[in-house]
Amino acid sequence: MKVVVLGGYGNFGARICRALASTPGIELVIAGRDGAKASALARECGATGAVIDIGDPQLAQLLSDMGAGIVIHTAGPFQAQGYDVALAVAAAGAHYIDLADGRRFVCDFPAALDAAFRSAGRIAITGASTVPALSSAVVDHLTAGWRSVADIDFCIAPAQTAPRGVATMAAVLGYCGEAIQVWRGGRWETQYGWEAPARVEYKRLRPRIGALCDIPDLELFPAHYQGAQSVMFRAALEVGIGQRGLALLGSLRRMGVLPRPQQLAGFLNSAASLLDPFGTALGGMVVRVRGADAAGAPAQAEWHIAADNDHGPEIPCMAAILLARRIAAGTLTEVGARTSMNMLTLADFAPEFSKWNMVTDIGA
Repeated sequence: MKVVVLGGYGNFGARICRALASTPGIELVIAGRDGAKASALARECGATGAVIDIGDPQLAQLLSDMGAGIVIHTAGPFQAQGYDVALAVAAAGAHYIDLADGRRFVCDFPAALDAAFRSAGRIAITGASTVPALSSAVVDHLTAGWRSVADIDFCIAPAQTAPRGVATMAAVLGYCGEAIQVWRGGRWETQYGWEAPARVEYKRLRPRIGALCDIPDLELFPAHYQGAQSVMFRAALEVGIGQRGLALLGSLRRMGVLPRPQQLAGFLNSAASLLDPFGTALGGMVVRVRGADAAGAPAQAEWHIAADNDHGPEIPCMAAILLARRIAAGTLTEVGARTSMNMLTLADFAPEFSKWNMVTDIGA
């Protein structure tokens, strides 16, 4: 099956392309606006390069003409995107996967696109990334057999020296100081992006200060895990000045001094490298849950992952790789549009973790 990766030479797209290039039954096309970059990576991967702009009004025809079977959309940020690319993929008669982490983009995706993909007889999956694909797999694993889930709290801690992308930086800056609806104490309350700092402990990383970020899970989890009283997600940068800088940008946005912090994405993505000497190549993630076990007794559990040698950015790519392989192999066949939540198990991710020598820990 021909798999077209949009943004295929980017920070995440290139990792997906390298993983899929050796997958039996997949003919890989690495696509993007820069033909030279697409062709260079294509030569490395033994694939084909193609020039495709996701804003091209003829996108559906382009994809159809090249015989795309699966299109993986990695060209973020998704916070400001509509569904034009996904609709073009449906019109081209191809399956669709994206790495979106924009809350509205992911949460509204099934209702907006299910009819189009059912009509096309194809599959569309949004958010095939760390959240909500991996995060929901972890929560399901930790709470298997439980009577109820009360609290979910998780935090991503990227390595300072891990490769960064402008699109990711723009997404992060997009919710600096933004009003975010958070499920706390069984009700919605307003908090603000990169505020509400809290100390977060990790199994194999030093403690960090994490702050609120807006992701789909903040909305998806309270709806799915009935009875949950609180859901919180934070991100924790390794170098404290970086964390404080984002908090400052959030404050400036709320004061009206800097209404669009994401406009600084290119500059800050480059400037972030100045902090690399003060950080390490070790990043990770922790998920903590509390609830009631099968007997109704109070229960708690936590899961940690540590990714060294700057391999952390491989994690957001894993769900898309796994799901693309399943569609290409014909083992995932239910048509329609959905989020990636609960589509994979933690065991599905295990071989990918092992490939990159990532270490996981589970405790109470």
